[in-house]
Amino acid sequence: MDGPVAPYPAHWEADVVLSDGATAHLRPIRPDDADRLVEFYGRVSDDSKYFRFFAPYPTLSPRDVETFTQVDHTDRVALIVLTGDEMIAVGRYERIDAGQAEVAFLVEDDHQGRGVGSVLLEHLAQAARERGIGRFVAEVLPHNHKMITVFSEAGYTIASRLTDGIVHVEFEIRPTDDSIDVMTAREHRAEARSIQRLLTPRSVAVIGASRSRDKVGHALVRNLVRGGFTGPVYAVNPDATAVSGVPAYPSVRDVPGEVDLALVAVPADAVADVVLDCAARGVKGLVVVSAGFAETGPDGRERQGELVRIARSHGMRVVGPNCLGIVNTDPAYSLNASMAPVVPPPGRVGFFSQSGALGIAILEAVAARGLGLSTFVSAGNRADVSGNDLLQYWYDDPATEVVLLYLESLGNPRKFSRLARMVAAEKPVVAVKSGRSTQGVPLGHTVRVTDTPVAALDAMFRQSGVIRVDTLAEMFDVAQALALQPLPAGPRVAVVGNSDSLGLLAADAAAAAGLEVVGAPDDLGPRATAADFEQALTRLVDDPGVDSVVVVYVPTLESGRAEEVARVLAAVAAPGTKPVVTTFLGSGGVPEALRLLDDRGVPGRGSVPSYPSPEEAARALAHVTSYAQWRVRPRGDVPVIDGCDAETARKLVAAERAGRPGGGPLEGPALSELLASYGITLLEMVPVATVDDAVRAGERLGWTVVLKATAPHLRHRPDLADVWRNIDTPDEMRDAWATMCRTLTDPATAGCVVQPMAPPGVPVTVRAQEDALFGPVVSFGVSGVTTELLGDRSYRIPPLTDVDAAAMVREVKAAPLLLGYRGGAMADVRAVEDLLHRVSRLIDDLPEVADIELGPVLVGTEGLAVVNASAHVATPDPRSTWYTRRLA
Repeated sequence: MDGPVAPYPAHWEADVVLSDGATAHLRPIRPDDADRLVEFYGRVSDDSKYFRFFAPYPTLSPRDVETFTQVDHTDRVALIVLTGDEMIAVGRYERIDAGQAEVAFLVEDDHQGRGVGSVLLEHLAQAARERGIGRFVAEVLPHNHKMITVFSEAGYTIASRLTDGIVHVEFEIRPTDDSIDVMTAREHRAEARSIQRLLTPRSVAVIGASRSRDKVGHALVRNLVRGGFTGPVYAVNPDATAVSGVPAYPSVRDVPGEVDLALVAVPADAVADVVLDCAARGVKGLVVVSAGFAETGPDGRERQGELVRIARSHGMRVVGPNCLGIVNTDPAYSLNASMAPVVPPPGRVGFFSQSGALGIAILEAVAARGLGLSTFVSAGNRADVSGNDLLQYWYDDPATEVVLLYLESLGNPRKFSRLARMVAAEKPVVAVKSGRSTQGVPLGHTVRVTDTPVAALDAMFRQSGVIRVDTLAEMFDVAQALALQPLPAGPRVAVVGNSDSLGLLAADAAAAAGLEVVGAPDDLGPRATAADFEQALTRLVDDPGVDSVVVVYVPTLESGRAEEVARVLAAVAAPGTKPVVTTFLGSGGVPEALRLLDDRGVPGRGSVPSYPSPEEAARALAHVTSYAQWRVRPRGDVPVIDGCDAETARKLVAAERAGRPGGGPLEGPALSELLASYGITLLEMVPVATVDDAVRAGERLGWTVVLKATAPHLRHRPDLADVWRNIDTPDEMRDAWATMCRTLTDPATAGCVVQPMAPPGVPVTVRAQEDALFGPVVSFGVSGVTTELLGDRSYRIPPLTDVDAAAMVREVKAAPLLLGYRGGAMADVRAVEDLLHRVSRLIDDLPEVADIELGPVLVGTEGLAVVNASAHVATPDPRSTWYTRRLA
């Protein structure tokens, strides 16, 4: 090789999901891949070789092998795709000039049509962008339709021409909205398919099946058989011929039929060998209930990493380890591949739980409430399959109408936000996030540490339309209403019942939860009959001024009346025009008398959910109402912002970082230029160290200036000793300087500056930071010590839509100060929204900017002035997951 070889780019390695749902491993080629390349090339058909080299090329010479395997990872890059230890594809680019490279692929014939080429193109483009290449060119034979399709369907703007019988293709590889949309659509289909393979097996093997009834392996076999699984069940136990009446085999390799799903219940140190056996047998997915992995410490973490590496490299997804298992109640499968003896009936709710320990209790609670499930997945340590994967699957699953998530950690919040918003637009998503107060992560979960406050997580849920609740019981309360009743058209709720005191409690609870109570509670009295309830309920359901109804019913002395009232409630609610919830006899779940059974014999739409107390009923209804309002609210669009020059900003930041590899503050002209490249004007600031410096600065700026201290420890002082305004003469400047020096403890560290006096306005602050877990996060608040103390800030994850920016400004408690509070002037809110978009774009485009703060920003009646700003640059974590498909 002629030039220097860059270090092996390990961050280009990735596990990927192909279009059929199977996984593979992608990585840069290495010199030791020579034999692997030769074997791969020997399996490729003559036609495919001809398409690649435009001539018969039956074998690779030793010089070819050396050329293809020894690359510099800069100007010559090659990525290979492997299943197990076999290479199935290779893609490469070679730089033609500074910004352009030629790209080519070769995919083994048996693996064509699995989306391998499109995955290689995504990852090669990402590698090229990192190396400063912005354009790919390729030469393709006209009848090589598959390769032409790979380029034409990638979402880039393709230019092609036919010359001398060869199609010349050229395209910019900068990510575009179209290319990102194509990538995410392919990701969705592939990941949904990978979960479908797990949840719809035609056959199951239990590896570690035990004859002892108190062992996990025995329980798995027993639950599969008792649950009525429709396919064959195989037990794997070298010391038995049968387990629970199921034939047993020494190894999964010895099973006579196909095995789609393997449940693994062997000691942790034996799992890796079992996974290799499953790979040899062609198993498509694994559920590992075995413990002893990352939850036990460093050695277990290494075992867990090895488990995932082996499984993914052989095409298998993994649920677990240390999990409860999976359930699919569809009668076509009747799959109880879990340790839970009690499984809820079929229903419309999909449930994802990261906790294995809580799994059995969760399933029992769901069954007790009469709340049916479509599918259930307990992820345990969540080493591979995550809640994001299930969101991909449930979005398309016709059997799932409501999604429940019990989350202990978030591995990729940005992706979660995108997927949750997509799903919530069609189906409600309800989530419990444990560890909110401490941001703690359970043992076994490998996620990056976040510095983002809990409020940012809550904002992400709201931004995505997720219904966040605090407890599992509250989750089930909300799920009942969502699964059984229609969404309300608005927040107006009426209360009716046979108890005046409970009616008042229900009305108070509804108002406290943010609902609008229509009139006084309709008290029918303790002697109210079923006919009285029917008349009152019918009137409220038909009233266009009522969006939902809460019914309170307490027992009376007359026997049989409760059953009559229940039939009336069910009958009036059955048409499903408005949601009806009740506190029927203080019972929880769906009492039998309030059920309308569907064709599967489980509570269906129109059944009336009951809650033990009015407060619980009102809280559940309020959550459902908020979601219904989010669903009809315009999502908005990410606007086109003029005056944003990302390329200039990147060059500026790169130049600043070149002299400071570890990063540091961005100050002076560099900071002003960075902001200017995104259309943000920073009011000029002149640093001053002495009073004479301050006087000269005032004269140069034409007076009417401000003297202020900019050191972080002095900002927003309650006594306002850090700033002096409206200085018009040298004497006034000397007086201000002397006074500040007496007030401040150490003037030398105050960071004093002089700048022009800004027009009056409401002071606000806009911040953005690059978080290790969340990626970029933008926040907004009205400036001041009170805001800092109370944490009155709004948060969003970029990119921001116009609706997001408007909501950020208006949802802080101090927002009325911008909106004419007590006769004040109406601030230019649109200018604030524009500033939020610009800062959002900046932090989104430039991961090297670790944080940036604009504040105070004085917002006047027309326009705003950025009075102060600060920024830091640092070496960012790679963002390759944004523009390429890869598993965590």
